[in-house]
Amino acid sequence: MRSTFRVLFYLKRDKQKANGNMPIFCRITIDKQEARFGIKKDIHPDMWDVKVGKATGRTNEAVEINELIEKTRSALFNVYNEVQLSDINVTAEKVKNHFLGGSSKDHYLLEQFKRHNEDIEKLIGINKSKVTFQKYEVTRKHLTNFIKKKYKLSDISFKEINHLFLTDFEVFLLTTCGCNPNTTAKFMQFFKRIVIRAKNNGWIKADPFANYTIRIKKVDRFFLLQHEVEMIMAKTFPTKRLEQVRDIFVFSCFCGLAYIDVKNLRKDNIRMLFDENMWIVGKREKTGVSFNIPLLEIPLRIIKKYERTLPDNRILPVPSNQKINAYLKEIGALCGIDKDLTFYVARHIISSNQMKINA
Repeated sequence: MRSTFRVLFYLKRDKQKANGNMPIFCRITIDKQEARFGIKKDIHPDMWDVKVGKATGRTNEAVEINELIEKTRSALFNVYNEVQLSDINVTAEKVKNHFLGGSSKDHYLLEQFKRHNEDIEKLIGINKSKVTFQKYEVTRKHLTNFIKKKYKLSDISFKEINHLFLTDFEVFLLTTCGCNPNTTAKFMQFFKRIVIRAKNNGWIKADPFANYTIRIKKVDRFFLLQHEVEMIMAKTFPTKRLEQVRDIFVFSCFCGLAYIDVKNLRKDNIRMLFDENMWIVGKREKTGVSFNIPLLEIPLRIIKKYERTLPDNRILPVPSNQKINAYLKEIGALCGIDKDLTFYVARHIISSNQMKINA
C-alpha cells in the first residue's frame, strides 16, 4: 500500500527574532510520522497565510519566498519517489536526510548497532559471552534514548557523528543515566567499536573518536585477609539465604572463579583427572579460556552439601549477581568486616586449604 506523503510549511513562532520575523519551517509527514527542518528563510507573521502555508502579497520578498517554497516542495516529492524505488521502509526522516544532503544509501548508527548485536548474540557460547552481548545492548539502548532526546530522531547517519556528538553523549551518560565515570568510559568503548566498524566498511572517512580520549580511572581495590575469610567461614547465619551465599563466596575464594563461571558450573564440570583427584574443568564465560582447578577439601565439602538438592545438574544454589552482592553486604556487617564485600573480591583471595567451614 502506498504511503501517505504530505508537505506543509509553517512559521516557528517560538523562535521570533528581534525584528519580529519568524523562521519558516517545513514539515514532512509520512503515515503520521513527522520530520521537520528550517528552509533558512524568515518572514513577518503579518505577511504569512497560515491556511495555504505561503507568503502573501506581491513584494519581491514574498515572491522570492514562495518560489523557494514551491522548489522545496517539488524537490521533496522527487526525493520521496526516489527513496520509494530503493527502500521498502520509507520514513519522513529518510526523505528529510536525503533532501538535506544525505543519501538513502547512508548507513545509520542504531540500525547497524542492532545488526552487530544480533551477530554477537548468535556467537554466545562460541567465542562471545552473554555478558558481552548485554553490555553492547545496554550501550545501544542508551544511544537510542540519547538520539531521541537530543535530536528528536529515531536514528542518525554515521556521517552525522562528530566530536560534539561524542561529548554530548558522554554528558548524557554521566547526568541523565547517572553512570559513574568508569562505567561511562566503558559504554564509550563499546560505542567506539561500532564506529570503527563503520570506518572499516568505508561508511565514513574520518574517525570521530580520533581526537576524543576515553579515560578510565584506576580504582584501588581492597582484598580480604585470611583471618577475615575465616571469620566468614566460621559464622553461623540466621537465614538459609545468607548461609548459601557464604558457601558460594567461600567456594570462589578457594577456586578463583568469577561469578558467572560459578553460576554456570554443572556436575559435568567436576571430573577425576590424571592424578586421580577431583578437578573443576570448564571454560571461562568472559574469555573462553579453558581452566582446570584442583578441587580442594573445603570447596568439595560445599559441593557435597548441596548434592542432589538442585535442578539442571547445578552444583551450587547461585542467585542473581545483584542479590548475591546485596547479601554479601549483610554478611560483612554480621561478621564485623568494615569493607564493601562483593563477589569480585572472592576470586582475588589467596586461600589456605587449612581453612575450615561450618558446613
